[in-house]
Amino acid sequence: MGTVCAAMSGGVDSSVTAYLLQSAGFNVFGATMRLYRPEQNVTGQTEPQPCGSDRDINDARAVCDRLGIPYRVYDFGQLFRDTVIRNFAEEYASGRTPNPCVLCNKVLKFGALTNAARADGADAVATGHYARVEHDAGGRYLLKCATDAGKDQSYVLWRLNQEQLSRTLFPLGGLTKREVREIAASQGLVTAHKSDSQDICFIPNGDYAAFLTGVLSLPDLPGDYVDESGHVLGQHRGILHYTVGQRKGLGIALGAPMFVASKDPVSRRVVLTTDDRLYTATVPLTGLNLIAADRLDAPVRCRAKLRYRHPAAPATLRQTGDRTALLTFDQPQRAPAPGQSAVFYDSDTVIGGGFIE
Repeated sequence: MGTVCAAMSGGVDSSVTAYLLQSAGFNVFGATMRLYRPEQNVTGQTEPQPCGSDRDINDARAVCDRLGIPYRVYDFGQLFRDTVIRNFAEEYASGRTPNPCVLCNKVLKFGALTNAARADGADAVATGHYARVEHDAGGRYLLKCATDAGKDQSYVLWRLNQEQLSRTLFPLGGLTKREVREIAASQGLVTAHKSDSQDICFIPNGDYAAFLTGVLSLPDLPGDYVDESGHVLGQHRGILHYTVGQRKGLGIALGAPMFVASKDPVSRRVVLTTDDRLYTATVPLTGLNLIAADRLDAPVRCRAKLRYRHPAAPATLRQTGDRTALLTFDQPQRAPAPGQSAVFYDSDTVIGGGFIE
């Protein structure tokens, strides 16, 4: 039935992925990407190493030993730093709010890992993502939502292309998380009860500003809070500490709730506004990637998500250029953050996605 590389993070999802592939009759080998190993956190205290840590590698190897399949470790640390982390730093420094998982999936998991696995004899790569791949009558590959809507990860996969989808398997797409853990426990896999990762893998404590200033040495100088007319309201700690739509942690009392409307990295100004002024119905997009079609010759109705765990909302999508589009929502949406991903759906099929401008 062919050879498949199971991309293994050391967690329960990828462990069960490897087991299901083996049970289906595939010739399987497991592989982990070693990506990033900070020696210390920014406070000087040693932390567990994310992204292919020794613990995760040991867990993945133990699962492969249990299943009796080969195991490999691919070191993509330099590529990860040169692409994902550099992009993360550049985007934040320019006042945007990136989602590094989107770039990592395109460049690392379904790029470098797939190429390395194919060089080692794999016909396809399977991951533990909760999503599905199907193809239509014309042979076009489609990215579909997972059966378990609460675990669906199609949002972070929108940059995949037809070539990548043609060599990708998502064995967990029709399962629930509970079912996955039950399978892992029934097979005696060491990862059966391992907790899920929650934050960005290379910032396990979620403190973006500390990572950017302490690890990447980005400048984080104080600046002014201003209103929409440019009047100075007070001083902030540095723009790296704030995201569009943020209310908590501003450290300023103005007599009414205020929210971050925008950030200017040149003037170091953070614009504050009231909540109702954060809403907009039109969202311009760049970096457009269409999966379900080559091009949209006419506006299409869809449901679109502006954040990973937020519900999709009805909208009209119009392609305005080769890599640009405009989303017009039926109802205004709160605080679209430049740099984040907008992903659009036709029922359970991903039409495509783009970056919010």
